[in-house]
Amino acid sequence: MSGYLTTHVLDTARGVPAQGIKIELYRLDGERTLIAETETNDDGRTDSPILPQDGFETGRYELVFFCGEYLESHGLAAGDLKFLDEIPIRFAMDDGAAHYHVPLLLSPYGYSTYRGS
Repeated sequence: MSGYLTTHVLDTARGVPAQGIKIELYRLDGERTLIAETETNDDGRTDSPILPQDGFETGRYELVFFCGEYLESHGLAAGDLKFLDEIPIRFAMDDGAAHYHVPLLLSPYGYSTYRGS
């Protein structure tokens, strides 16, 4: 297989890439198994694919973006109970040769995602 998975986070409230957000990737195959952990760089991207070609498998996955601390550090959220803290996105990858890109567009009170390229 030559497929791979990338992601990035854009802070739509501030109009900048979101740096320093921890991301975890889980495989969902009857069990939820952590397979990768990374953090966004100054461009809001990961330094390498979160699931590179040599580890790629088709199936169901979950990305978890840990956004609470980031939002708080930029004055966009406060207190122990943040509206958005951990954001899970579940998706499937069924083409073993494709590049999947699952970005997060983040604001303090909402987010969106899509299959990018």
